[in-house]
Amino acid sequence: MVSPIEHLAKNFSLSSFKKAEDLKKRLLFTLFILIVYRLGTYIPLPNINPAVVTEFTRNHAGGLFGILDMFSGGAMGRMTVFSLNIMPYISASIIVQLVTSMSPHLTALKKEGEAGRRKINQYTRYGTVALALAQGYGIAVGLERLVGHTGSAVLDPGLLFRFTTMTSLTGGTLFIMWLGEQISSRGIGNGSSIIIYAGIVANLPAALFNTFAMGKQGAISVMALVLLLVFVVAVIAFIVFMEKANRRIPIQYPKRQTMANMPAQQQGTHLPLKLNNAGVIPPIFASSILLLPATIAGFTNIDPESVFGTISRLFNHGTPLYMLFYVAAIMFFAFFYTAIMFNPEETAENLKKSGSYIPGIRPGSTTADYIETILTRLTVLGSIYLSCICILPEVILSQISLPFYFGGTSLLIVVNVSIDTVGQFQSYLVAHQYEGLFKRGKMKGMF
Repeated sequence: MVSPIEHLAKNFSLSSFKKAEDLKKRLLFTLFILIVYRLGTYIPLPNINPAVVTEFTRNHAGGLFGILDMFSGGAMGRMTVFSLNIMPYISASIIVQLVTSMSPHLTALKKEGEAGRRKINQYTRYGTVALALAQGYGIAVGLERLVGHTGSAVLDPGLLFRFTTMTSLTGGTLFIMWLGEQISSRGIGNGSSIIIYAGIVANLPAALFNTFAMGKQGAISVMALVLLLVFVVAVIAFIVFMEKANRRIPIQYPKRQTMANMPAQQQGTHLPLKLNNAGVIPPIFASSILLLPATIAGFTNIDPESVFGTISRLFNHGTPLYMLFYVAAIMFFAFFYTAIMFNPEETAENLKKSGSYIPGIRPGSTTADYIETILTRLTVLGSIYLSCICILPEVILSQISLPFYFGGTSLLIVVNVSIDTVGQFQSYLVAHQYEGLFKRGKMKGMF
């Protein structure tokens, strides 16, 4: 049986969207914020030689630098004030969530509601500032040591350059964080995800142009381009299918008396557990950790024959050792992030307090163990799915030297954010349609 909400979601029309003034304002506001963000990705850092930066970007497009450049929408490759993008904020959020799960004080704050959430968000902002300053200092030192064919990457190195670079990058990250919060509260979708999504999509036209240019020059055959198109469509369809997959655990509520002289009815619903609870966090963190040695070696000009140079070469993007540890890191972060985001004991306790239960399962610790067992099995399948999505496209695309934008991680982010944004879009339309039905019902009641 189709619920009223599902019926409205499936049958909304363009006319209903035209009448939803609040939704149109949200869409226009989100578009305005994204325009501001894109303009900021072209504001360069002071005292930078753009020719040397461009040369470095071209030579290190296959390392962590290339991935960060993809996430930042090209800002890292141009060394702009938005080079760090929103990644320090995401890293700080993960750290705060980890500390919250281990700290009784932060756990108590989390249970205080809105006031506690504001305090935890404040701690996350402090962590973002600290991480952005540290990463900004590292970038400043690396730029001072960077030398190209046209000279040094920094026109006037020194303490003043390091200070201005740190403050500029930190200010840019905080501004992007604020833009993301504005999208979440006054726009459509999750602000942080939308900004990363915009960074990837912004460079898709250039990646497509370069790909077709390679085909025109004969570097890629026409058959390879057709197979690539079919492959990308198949990967997107597979991601959509797996992201929509979930396990529904039946939940029974206590019997309730509906009307006088009528028997009490027992209501039931379900607890949906997604196959991939961790989202795109595991691939992002796994890539950052594994490609860090190669990126440090590129910035500091370490001797390739040294121990660190050998390690960075072995863990270079596309090597067998990199692939092996990449899969292991993805699985680790999938379990790690799922454990942070979902607490079976808390869920079981909430069900017990409301008088609800899972049919055939005793309330309390038995319910928590049952949910944890199902969640573990789903996480195993989800981590395998993430590994396949991130590894197989990279292996195939590395054979024809195509950019990261057609890789599994970028497609995973784009599809995930698209699904979440469309879902929120439909929720606003459904709420608007229900509001219209209520207003018409009240007007009929007046007559």
